[in-house]
Amino acid sequence: MRLIKYFLTIFTSLTIFSNVSLAEKWDMALAYGAGNFHSANATEFAKNVTEKSGGKLTIVTHPGGSLYKGGEIFRAVRTGQAQIGERFMSALGKEDPLLEVDSQPFLATNYGAAMRLYKASRPEIVKSLDSKGLVFLYAVPWPAQGLYSKKEINSVADLKGLKFRAYNSATIRIAELTGMAPTKIEAAEISQAFSTGAVESMITSPTTGKNKKIWENGVGYFYDIAAWFPKNMVIVNKDAWNKLDKATQNLVRKEAALAERKGWDLSKKGNVADKKALADAGMKVGKVNTALKKHFEEVGATMAKEWAERAGARGTGVLKAFKGNY
Repeated sequence: MRLIKYFLTIFTSLTIFSNVSLAEKWDMALAYGAGNFHSANATEFAKNVTEKSGGKLTIVTHPGGSLYKGGEIFRAVRTGQAQIGERFMSALGKEDPLLEVDSQPFLATNYGAAMRLYKASRPEIVKSLDSKGLVFLYAVPWPAQGLYSKKEINSVADLKGLKFRAYNSATIRIAELTGMAPTKIEAAEISQAFSTGAVESMITSPTTGKNKKIWENGVGYFYDIAAWFPKNMVIVNKDAWNKLDKATQNLVRKEAALAERKGWDLSKKGNVADKKALADAGMKVGKVNTALKKHFEEVGATMAKEWAERAGARGTGVLKAFKGNY
């Protein structure tokens, strides 16, 4: 009897040890604050995976750049310092110009077009990330990008010399083509940059402006130019991914798909509500005049041509697939 109890104890211990050894913990690096809809959506995704995996996978989120700042997240996930993270896609143009496709001005100017562009580009993006040791999970767009300014802009001449916040190569190029003076600044540093006078204009979403309470930094104008719908993507280190069993991988994929759908819905709601929030705070929210609109569209056409040359045959194929969906 004692022998049976002895073997049962050993068996139970081995079973517990086996289950523990199968359990994985992922740290999820998020660049934006906990209240941002991207971070809130990622947090819900992590919670759902953690609860539904039966203890096999726990995902702990670290919003607001508390684990790694935005510019560090891609490298951190790629090297395995963080198992999972979210990064603004078009900031990674040096890694792959295809990741800049959603920041080409006036290529996709509404959510329907943005989704078609995403579907056209996703297969090549997934393949590219896989070659870099990364697994792509999902992507969610920001609301349509608008032009913020401390001063009123009525003509092309008003753009000349304007100190402009850039966050990727596309926004730097816009500044160059319009005569503005770009300074590269991450989202976490926006308020300080405006309050110190380092910048006086930017192109970004109404959501970012609302979250930063940008009106408190002397920014009084938001021009709804709907320039593009840039996306954040969630990626996983491939080595960490391969440690999961098939059932857990399938669960993560399923929850990622749900998070993507919810994220797009949240973005659409923010596109309306956040512009209202800017107006309610006293900012002047409106459109640019016809001459400025034409000027920005010409800049967009120039940039699209330049991007296609950088992206090569892959980029041309994506644009062809996108335009074929109209």
